[in-house]
Amino acid sequence: MIGRPGRGESAQGDALVLESPRRLVRTTLEVPGVGPDDALLKVEACGLCGTDHEQFTGHLPAGFAFVPGHETVGTIEALGVRAAGRWGVEVGDRVAVEVFQSCRVCGPCLAGDYRRCAVHGISDMYGFVPVEKSPGLWGGYAQYQYLSPDTLLHRVPAGLDPVLATVFNPLGAGVRWAVTLPGTGPGDVVCVLGPGIRGLAAVAAAKDAGAATVLVTGLGKRDAQRLSLAKRFGADLVVDVEAEDAVSVLTKAVGRLADVVVDVTAKAPAALGQAVSLARPGGTVVVAGTRGSAETPGFWPDHIVYKELRILGALGVDAAAYRQALSMLASGRYPFAELPRRRVGLDAVAELLADMAGEGEHDAPVHGVVEPWRDDASESA
Repeated sequence: MIGRPGRGESAQGDALVLESPRRLVRTTLEVPGVGPDDALLKVEACGLCGTDHEQFTGHLPAGFAFVPGHETVGTIEALGVRAAGRWGVEVGDRVAVEVFQSCRVCGPCLAGDYRRCAVHGISDMYGFVPVEKSPGLWGGYAQYQYLSPDTLLHRVPAGLDPVLATVFNPLGAGVRWAVTLPGTGPGDVVCVLGPGIRGLAAVAAAKDAGAATVLVTGLGKRDAQRLSLAKRFGADLVVDVEAEDAVSVLTKAVGRLADVVVDVTAKAPAALGQAVSLARPGGTVVVAGTRGSAETPGFWPDHIVYKELRILGALGVDAAAYRQALSMLASGRYPFAELPRRRVGLDAVAELLADMAGEGEHDAPVHGVVEPWRDDASESA
């Protein structure tokens, strides 16, 4: 064991436990010692996304108490000797923690599809593990997070601020969903549905891959600021679908439909029909946003046949996309550091999540971040 604490040593740290919908309880939990194969992370920052506020409100029910948080960045506090060799890290290194774990030996893991790991998979993701499962610290809403032997880590580039580094998760999603899966390349026309942080990340990733034209859609007043931001990330066209028809805007501007359409909307049942309408014959539609509904108004399945479309579902990110995301963040090529962002300590997380869910008194920031060691005051940028 390298660093502290070790087996048999006792320490404590604060964490937020989501005991039931809208009930986040600050709790002091025992910080585990580490053995040869695992590690302990001192959490510096944890980003928030739609999954976080859906867990908070109960729209994504768990049925058990847990420590949320799955976009964690921190420094290695204690480290097993074998873990150090496996991950190639040392105590004090700043790392980003992947949400999925990998057993490294099952068929999906050996094929690189560890999101479908036979041992872990979607039911055993960081930020969604019962607090009763020892040692309890399985999420980023905590001063310390336990790192199991099956954890996947990435070194954060030197000089990259930990709060900004939490964007590794949404930007990694942008890389995989907007580029890797659909095979986006130079000259392509890309449409991104939804201007949240993952939509902005998809814009940046597509432009980085050489896309000639990127169109972004949003809905009404709530998305006006975000559509404006999209232009700074490389969007050539932005469309408020409440006021304009995206197909008409695209065809008027470039004379044809999109090679790739990436749907990162949330709770927008009509987006699938819009995505199919925007895709050219032989094009690709990547569906990454969840509907929260079985309804799909405006979606005519026959168009998939007539256009011979390729429709891909996207869940999560892979290691290659995370590495590219961290490199892009370190380069400063895109203004992720300047996103409207709210940073809070543990005692202000519930208020921030309520705002992100549209239930609070304030507008939702584009990027929300928990800093478990900061005081109760929040900071907006």
